[in-house]
Amino acid sequence: MAGGKTVAAQQGAWLCFEDEAGQTLRPPKARTWGRRGQTPQIPVSGKGSGRVSVAGLVCVRPGHRPRLIYRVRTHRGRKGERRSFAETDYAALLDAAHQQLGAPIVLIWDNLNTHTSHAMRKLVAARDWLHVIQLPPYTPDLNPTEHVWSHVKRNLGNLIVHGIDQLTAIVKNRLKRIQYRPGLIDAFFAHTRLNLEPQPP
Repeated sequence: MAGGKTVAAQQGAWLCFEDEAGQTLRPPKARTWGRRGQTPQIPVSGKGSGRVSVAGLVCVRPGHRPRLIYRVRTHRGRKGERRSFAETDYAALLDAAHQQLGAPIVLIWDNLNTHTSHAMRKLVAARDWLHVIQLPPYTPDLNPTEHVWSHVKRNLGNLIVHGIDQLTAIVKNRLKRIQYRPGLIDAFFAHTRLNLEPQPP
C-alpha cells in the first residue's frame, strides 16, 4: 500500500479503491422499534428474480474532494445472462473514472478472479495512466468502498420493493446521495486508518 501512495504522489494520481456488492429483492434485516414482547414482522413474498450488482470506486487525493464513482448492473434472471461484472465492465468503469478525474489512477482492489485474469491484465497493460495494486487477502478493513456498501445496505434494511426496476432505482438513489456528501466519503476512508501521505524513504 505504501508503494501505491508513493506512485500516486509522484504522478499526481488518484488512489481509487474498488469493490463490488449485490442486492436481491429480499431486503437486509435491520433493527427497528416495536412494542415490548411483539416483534415487528414484515412479510416478504420472495417472489420474483433478479439482482442488482454495483461496482464502485472511492477515489481520494490530497487537497481534493473525495469522489465516489460507480456502475450498476441489473440482472433479471434470464437464461445465459451473466450475474457479475466482466473484465470489459471494469475497464469501462476505470475509463470513465479517468475521464472524470482527469489524472492518472492508482487502483487498489482485491484478488477476485476477474481482477487477476489474463484478460484483465491485458486491459490494464493497455492503459499507461493506470497502476494496479492488489490488496492482501482478508483485508476488507483497508477498503473504504466496503463501508459504502454497508451504509447503503443499512438504508435498505426492511425495505419492501415490488420489482427489480424499483430496487435498481433505489440503489442508484442511495449511491447518488453519498456522491453529494464528501464528508461521508472522507469518513469511510478514515475508518481504514490509512494515511494518504507517502512514507519518507
